[in-house]
Amino acid sequence: MAYETSPTTLNILLLHNLHASWEAAEIDEMLSEVAIMRQALEDIGHRVIPLALCDERVSDLLAPFSPHEYIVFNWSDGIPCVPHSYHVIPQILEALGFAYTGSPPEVLSLNDDKRYLKSLLEGQQIPTPRWQIFESDSVAGWELFPAIVKPALEHCSLGIGPESVVMNPMELKQQVAFVLDELKQPAIVEDFIDGREFPVWLWGDGALEMLPILEWDFSGYADIHQRLLTFDAKFHPEKQDIRLAPADLNERDEAQIEAIARAAYHSMGCRDYGRLDVRLREGAFYVLDVNTNPDISAYNSLAAATQMAGISYGEVGHRLVKCAWERRREPDLA
Repeated sequence: MAYETSPTTLNILLLHNLHASWEAAEIDEMLSEVAIMRQALEDIGHRVIPLALCDERVSDLLAPFSPHEYIVFNWSDGIPCVPHSYHVIPQILEALGFAYTGSPPEVLSLNDDKRYLKSLLEGQQIPTPRWQIFESDSVAGWELFPAIVKPALEHCSLGIGPESVVMNPMELKQQVAFVLDELKQPAIVEDFIDGREFPVWLWGDGALEMLPILEWDFSGYADIHQRLLTFDAKFHPEKQDIRLAPADLNERDEAQIEAIARAAYHSMGCRDYGRLDVRLREGAFYVLDVNTNPDISAYNSLAAATQMAGISYGEVGHRLVKCAWERRREPDLA
């Protein structure tokens, strides 16, 4: 079987993680998300085969399928139980000749490196909070408070909680020491932008589109330490429930966000889709992060933004595989 002449019907391998170390509830949640995406793509007209990646044997998992017949919807976050391995999957896919969704390996390899991102943003004159890297708990020289302390090489807000917002040098020293000792990596300290926060989604390969802007609602939290997206806010909302709502912004603010978001997206080298975390303080917008491998599940901010735009979840998946299909149609692969 060969590719259809139109991308309206494609053979798709839906590649996702399924870790043996996960609890039953986590496995059920992943399988539920896969089922939703599969059904949404099949409703569009595609033929979908889910593939659960349980270990490092990616090539063996893909061996029964021809890259001339199938496109890979890369919904993986790397090799199971191997930290910071997002880029390994697309490396293997490219070696095998598969077209796939999402950013290429050279981009994904830097997804968690906040040192690289901050230097890149500064070099491109894209506004981002003041920052400094600490590799010891000697924090002399940092005098800007409140500040926030983050692990320099993590994602999904791992290692970030209310205590990450520090108000004085003593708290700063303690939190930097926590990152160094417990997470075994450098700490990045930033000026804490105590203001509104927006997850900004851009997508497309070539023609880039910004989706409707959403806002995380911190209005229910008087304590500055609670006005941030912690690990619990993302994965244990029963502990910290922060609502997502349409952003109330004027045209000038939207245009300003779009300009800096596009600049950051292109600078980072994102492909197909990406999420930027942007904060507003005293009329100025700051890019906090550029996520090249963000969560695109049915209950996350991408689905909320596309719903606001009148785009179904199946159409979301379709547009992403269409991007991969267009790359697959290059002369050397046609």
